[in-house]
Amino acid sequence: MAYGDRRAERVKLETRHPVNLMGVDGTWRRSCILLDVSQSGARLEVDGTLDVLKAQEFFLVLSSRGLAFRRCELVRVDGTEIGVRFIEERKRKGRAVVPRSGLAATGPRGS
Repeated sequence: MAYGDRRAERVKLETRHPVNLMGVDGTWRRSCILLDVSQSGARLEVDGTLDVLKAQEFFLVLSSRGLAFRRCELVRVDGTEIGVRFIEERKRKGRAVVPRSGLAATGPRGS
């Protein structure tokens, strides 16, 4: 059941699930624990300083190799706990973008 202004149901995790936050430019990383999650966001307990979260947008890395991740934005901070909203990639309408014929036909030297 959704509560507050949340639209999606949250699932509380019974065991501690370690994950990481990482800057979109890859320059910082913070260990954290995933407390609960929904289709639209998550609540995390962050280890260490929260000053890097001033960026407002970062990745939630769910796997140790970094192959499973979600792009997030910071929603709230409450001590060491934060709330994040998952950013959905906007679906493109229409056809794929095709390069202009003059640009596609030329190589790096313009030949």
